[in-house]
Amino acid sequence: MGCRKFNYFYRITSELPEMKQHIAQIALVVADYDEAIEFYTKKLHFRLIEDTVLSETKRWVRISPPGSSACCLLLAKAASDDQLSRVGNQTGGRVFLFLHTDNFKQDYQNLLDQEIRIVREPRAEPYGTVAVFADLYGNLWDLIEPS
Repeated sequence: MGCRKFNYFYRITSELPEMKQHIAQIALVVADYDEAIEFYTKKLHFRLIEDTVLSETKRWVRISPPGSSACCLLLAKAASDDQLSRVGNQTGGRVFLFLHTDNFKQDYQNLLDQEIRIVREPRAEPYGTVAVFADLYGNLWDLIEPS
C-alpha cells in the first residue's frame, strides 16, 4: 500500500512543470557575529554583503566568497545552549561546505599564510585538486579546484 502511494506521488510530481529554484543562503551557526565576520572577510577574503541589526541580540549577516553571485552564508549567532553546542560541528564532523576555486595554489597558500588549520593536505582526485581546512570554529571545508 505504501509503495502505491509513493508511486502515485512520484508520478504526479514528475508531471509538474520544471520550476526555477536555487539555494539562496545557508545558515552557519556562529558564536559571535563580529569574530565570524572578521575571520571570513579578513582571512578568506569573503565579501560582507549585508549586516543589518534586527534586535539587540540578532543581526542579519550575509557573506559570500569573492566572485560568487549565487549562494551565500547567513551567519546566525547561537541563541541557546543547544545551538551553541552545534557551533563548529553542524555536520557531526563531516566536511560541511565546499569552496570551489579557479586558483587552488593561490587560495591554498592564503590558507597557510593566514595560519588556517589544514586538516588534509592537498591531493589530486578524479574531480580535481582538494584540501580540507577548518574555519575558526572547526567546521570542515573542502577547497576544490575542479578538473
